[in-house]
Amino acid sequence: MLDEVDEEWLARRYYGGDLPPEAERCLHLAAASHADTPVALAHLARAAEIAPGHRLVDLGHYKFHFYKADLEPALVYGERMIGHAMAALGVNHADWRAVTPATADFRGHEPAPRLFLFALVAVGYLLLRCGRLAAGREALGTVCTLDPEDRFGAARLIAVADRHEADMLEEASAEASAGASMEAGA
Repeated sequence: MLDEVDEEWLARRYYGGDLPPEAERCLHLAAASHADTPVALAHLARAAEIAPGHRLVDLGHYKFHFYKADLEPALVYGERMIGHAMAALGVNHADWRAVTPATADFRGHEPAPRLFLFALVAVGYLLLRCGRLAAGREALGTVCTLDPEDRFGAARLIAVADRHEADMLEEASAEASAGASMEAGA
């Protein structure tokens, strides 16, 4: 893919100018190298060296790991994105559970509240996928409280998790019934 990428594309300033140009270039190179995991990770690591702790570098790491279905590292970077969003909201504590509808206008279109909701949905989804159902539901439930119109899809994700859990319980019950029937016939 890199042989198809021209210098103009690599030099573009996509992220609004607050990320050092060399770090942004590394993020572009990581995207262009996505299929080659070691190369992409090297570019992401270089971006992190240039701009340590920058929200856009963390976002690049999150996206890379998410799209590679590498869920645990994606979760780490998703949690970092929540921290960036809370800082943008002016929230001075580390626990997203303290965020309430009074913290910001979560129904509007301002970037900081939207980033918080997107990040919390992402973390909730990843927690569900990693089997941490209660924590995932808690995160998504907070989004439902802040976004009662469900513009960010948290209620739909909870419904999918509920259906999946009900299906698993039904399967387990059927297997237990089949096992009991086999024992009774023996």
